[in-house]
Amino acid sequence: MSETASGPLTGLRILDLTGTMSGPYCTLLLAQLGATVDKVEPPAGDITRSLMRGRNEAMTPIFLGLNVGKRSVLLNLKDPEDRKRFTALLPRYDAVVHNMRPAAAGRIGLTEEGLAEAGSSALLCEIVGYGPGPYEDRPAYDDTTQSISGMAWVQGRGEQPEYVRAAVADKTAGLYAALGICAALLGREKGNDSATVRIPMFETMVAYTVVEQLGGLTFDPPEGPPLYPRTMSPSRRPFATADGYLGVMLYTDKHWVSFLTWLGRDDLAADPNYTSVSGRSLHIDEAYGFLAKELKARTTDEWLDIMEELDVPASRVHSFHDLLEDPHLEKSGAIVVEDHPTEGRVRRVRAPFLIDGCMLADPSPAPTLGQHTDVVLGES
Repeated sequence: MSETASGPLTGLRILDLTGTMSGPYCTLLLAQLGATVDKVEPPAGDITRSLMRGRNEAMTPIFLGLNVGKRSVLLNLKDPEDRKRFTALLPRYDAVVHNMRPAAAGRIGLTEEGLAEAGSSALLCEIVGYGPGPYEDRPAYDDTTQSISGMAWVQGRGEQPEYVRAAVADKTAGLYAALGICAALLGREKGNDSATVRIPMFETMVAYTVVEQLGGLTFDPPEGPPLYPRTMSPSRRPFATADGYLGVMLYTDKHWVSFLTWLGRDDLAADPNYTSVSGRSLHIDEAYGFLAKELKARTTDEWLDIMEELDVPASRVHSFHDLLEDPHLEKSGAIVVEDHPTEGRVRRVRAPFLIDGCMLADPSPAPTLGQHTDVVLGES
């Protein structure tokens, strides 16, 4: 795919005072959509500049991934002169984003009142650990939010809790924040003068986690236990084939009837425990156990051909190395290798948004620490 589109947020100016993961992921999305994002960093830089190892100091893989399209401004907000420079910046922006604890944000004027005193009408977006209540002043990180929100409990099937092996709470909060910013700014265009958007990670992850998992607790009094049985089945995993693994989704009644008929199992094709949604929901371990045994009989390639013939969703199980050679991703241009000014050849996953059928124009590479300080401070 060669044609690119301008981002729909082109012309929007975002001042980014976030660190670690939730805030940078929010502003990454905004930058990918075309916004100008100026990232204020302390002298030590965003902590993600120190996570993992890179080719050069302060340019780690995580930082490179989270901060394309942004400009880095180095300011020590504990220094009075830099505080003045920072305050002078505020009126230039359409939105200001931070993920500090409320007390820390208040000390540097990142409140609705503080922005007004600085002559700024910017929307203030705050990504915090908790909303109003007993936990409001507590710190929060991805692991603690996965724990308190119920996500770790769900991941452990209500038994031995486990973390999702990705920063799912941080990135979910970042997604909600980007959505909230876009919605509030659109609302301003429609005459709804929102001044702040606050995204509490705890409440956000509760909303994200329970939507399909609340089960019988949906009703008051409860009509049964929580958790969605299909996702709780120990057999819900990529299935072993004769030579590897297969991700397959026999989901609808038609999928199961087609598959069982192909196998010559007319007896099971007539069994509602397999061919009705309600029956499978009550006997999901039995159904998945049967599927697991059958899939071991043929190779992954054979099953992919069969599932395509039956119109059943199926896929290989890719490693990250496989992704780099995937023909679809290669054709779509989703993963690119490009020259970074200081880091040499680096890989980047392009923004997945398609505008008028086109990918968005490529953002600038992730900045070195303080790379744009003079430029940004010198702008009007």
